[in-house]
Order: sequence, then structure tokens, then C-alpha cells
Amino acid sequence: MEKIIESAKKVIEKTKKLYGNSPDLNTRIINIKGTNVGILFLESSSQASTISDFIIKGTLYTASSKNLFQNIFDALKNNLFNSQLFTIKDYSQFPYFLSSGFTIIVTDNSNEAIIMETRAQLDRGVTESTSEPILRGSKDSFTESHSKNLGLIRKRIKDPNLWFNEIKLGRRTKTRISIAYINGIADPKKIEEIKKRLSKIDIDGILDSGNIKDYLIKQKSVFPQIQSTERPDVVSQELLKGKIVIFTENCPFTLILPNVFIDYLHTSEDQNQKSSNITFTRILRTIALVITIFTPAIYIAITTFDQNTIPDKLLISLAIQREGVPFPTTFEIILLTTIFEILRESDLRSPSSMSAAMSIVGALVLGQAAVDAGIVSPITVIVVAFTSICSLVFTDIDFMNGIRTWRFIFILAASILGIIGILSFAIIWLVKLASLENLETSYLSPFAPFSTIDQNDAIYKAPEEKLINRPNYISNLNPHRQRRTK
Repeated sequence: MEKIIESAKKVIEKTKKLYGNSPDLNTRIINIKGTNVGILFLESSSQASTISDFIIKGTLYTASSKNLFQNIFDALKNNLFNSQLFTIKDYSQFPYFLSSGFTIIVTDNSNEAIIMETRAQLDRGVTESTSEPILRGSKDSFTESHSKNLGLIRKRIKDPNLWFNEIKLGRRTKTRISIAYINGIADPKKIEEIKKRLSKIDIDGILDSGNIKDYLIKQKSVFPQIQSTERPDVVSQELLKGKIVIFTENCPFTLILPNVFIDYLHTSEDQNQKSSNITFTRILRTIALVITIFTPAIYIAITTFDQNTIPDKLLISLAIQREGVPFPTTFEIILLTTIFEILRESDLRSPSSMSAAMSIVGALVLGQAAVDAGIVSPITVIVVAFTSICSLVFTDIDFMNGIRTWRFIFILAASILGIIGILSFAIIWLVKLASLENLETSYLSPFAPFSTIDQNDAIYKAPEEKLINRPNYISNLNPHRQRRTK
């Protein structure tokens, strides 16, 4: 703790030196009956009109008041009007409050400072989510404003048991991190473990929620173990299940944990549609997952090693199509798959007005040109296109990257050992997924370990009135989400 100098002029000089005489550091000294009052704020992060209307006028009103307190500092505390006004005695806190948009007031003969909120509106308003489009449901999304994000959750869950625990991370950024959970539903052990892992972070700066992901995961995997979303309705649903959510200042994306594999086969719209339609859609997503991971590898295996597994007519048709192609099947698959991944990456990074056109033209022109040139066969283009279309069912970028990694692993396994290689690596894949555990929650829950009661909202979606319990693998506290109907 560094004490505040009992001289307004010296405090201002010290602060200017601390900021290297930065032009956005504004200061003013007002003399009230022989006592100097110093006002400090950063023009880049504070609202000048608020300072003029409430602080400067309030200070001048204090100077003209006939009923002055004997202590000017106490008089200012009583005459300045602001919803957030408090005092500090530690000079080392000045940079944090100034950068956060607060105005600091110091006076002679006082080792305290008055802190008033005068933040400028530096963030965008609440808009529709661009990364997670929805057909039916809430359209709002989180922004870079920390208080707005918390307010979007308070608006939905009007329960005093919705608790937020705040810590600051980053030696230089002092980023606010809020841990949100519903007391009485979330598992206290998981909450304490998250706090413990976050407290061990010692880094210069945290600028995005993605910066703290790796610190929250003990077992590494290419598949994501923490869900990231910018939609408050998704966060509210997960909080009511007993999960824990982490908000990061200046970032619209929150982190939800513990997360399991089955969560990526669900969408927030599942709560807004008929259960029979949702069950069918989840089955389609599961089939799409299997197709996008295994189809290229199976095609390589049956055309290279296991031709006897396919009918003779189909085998002859494939052989005719491959006539004149100089490269092996594995090279064709890897070439076209790599081209598609490059197109997908360029689609993500390009401006929205031109990305779709680039992808369509690139896929059509390159695919047709490759077939006409005899570099690849038409059936290979069909296999890769079908695989790529199935991968578009999933929107989470981390989950798509995990699918892509294992797709290439299975392609290499099939090119070396055929069907045996695919089966061997499929077992390895399942074992690795089953061995993952985050916050004492198995990644393949509720299938491994198998939970009968949780199958009502896994692949099969039971009607809403029959979903009595929350997922047992998340928390055992307060298991009933609704009363049983007679």
C-alpha cells in the first residue's frame, strides 16, 4: 500500500510523471478558501460532460456554500452527486480507477481520495449475435461492457441466489473476471476449484476469455472442454442446469463449464421446439458427425485395401472413374480436404459480403478443374464435398477443429492399415474421450459412465413436462428443476 500525499499539487505532479505526461490525462486545481482541490481523469476513458456537470459544478457549489464543514474533504463527499462515490487511501489504485473511467479528487491535508464513476460509453450496444445465429429465440447477445453482460443475465434470472464472484487478473491489464453460478444448484467443490485455478494465473494481461481457457483445463485434448458463447439465453439455460459461467471484461464471449461432448450436439433452440423434432434433429447431427469424421478414411480403405467389401459393379464403376488419375486415393483425399479447409478458413476471415461468393466459386472452379485435368476422380470430389457439408452442421470453431484433426488422423490410419487402422484408431479415440475429465465430470457423460435418468435429454429429447431433474453429472444439489405432475 502506497500512501496518498497530503498535497493536491504534488499528487497531480506525481500522477503526470507516472503517465509520462500523457496528453489524455487531464487535471485541474480549484482553490476553496485556501485549500487546493485536485481533479484527475483520463479524457480517453471518461465522459467530459459528466465531469463538468456533476464534479466541477459540485466543487464550485461547495466553494460558495456558507455552511462549509471544517474539513473540505468531508464537504466534497457530501456535496458531490453520483451513484458511485467512495474513498481510497492507496495511491497504487490510481491507475486502475483512472483507466476504468473514474475521476479522482484529492485535497490538501488529506491522505484520502474521492473516487467517482464518470465512464465514457466505449462499447457497442446490445445487438444480435453474429457467430451464433438463431431462428427462434432471443436475439440479443453479450457486448464488451462487463456490467451490461451481467445485467443481461440478471434480466433473465431474477433470483438473489444468482451470485457473481469477481477477481482481477493480469498484472498490467487488471481485467475483471466474474464467476457466475446459482447458489444452491451449482456444486461448491467445482466453484472452489475454478477459483483455485484462476488464482494461479500470473500473467501481464488478459484481453479475452480465450486467454484463460488453458488454465482451466488439466487434461489437454483437440476437442473443446469449455463451451464459449456470446448469447445470454444459452448462459441462463446452463446456469439453471448447475453449470458455472466465467465473464471476462471487454470480451463478449463467456466460458461455460463443466462441458461434455454431448453439448455440441445440442443447440439453444432445442428448448423452443417439439421434442420429437428435436430428437430427429439430434440423430441427424450424430449421423453427420460420424460421416464427417469417418467417410474419407472408409473410402480410402475400401478402394485401396479392402476392395472385396464392395459390390463388383460399384468397384468397376470406381475403377473407370479413376482411370487416368496419376495419384493414389490417399493423395486425392488429402489434397481436396486441404483445399476445402483453406477455403473454409478464408471464408471465416474474409468480409461477409464476399466470403460466400469466394467459397462457392472456389469450390466449383477448383473441383471441376481438378476433375477435367485428371488430377482427381469425380467420386473423390463427391466424398470430400459430402464430408464437408456434414461438418457445416457444427458451428463451434473449437469443435470443428477437433473434428478436422481426427479426420486427418483416420485418413492416415486408413492409408496404412485400411479398415483395421480405422477400427484401431476409433477405439483409441473413444478411450481418449472417455478418459477426459474436467471438474470431476466425465467428458462422455451421460454415456460413460452411463446414466439412465439423464438419457431423457441426451440424444433423445423427452417432452418438457417429463424433464423433472437437472443433469445428474453436473451437480447433485437441488436435482429437481420442476415439480412432478400428477
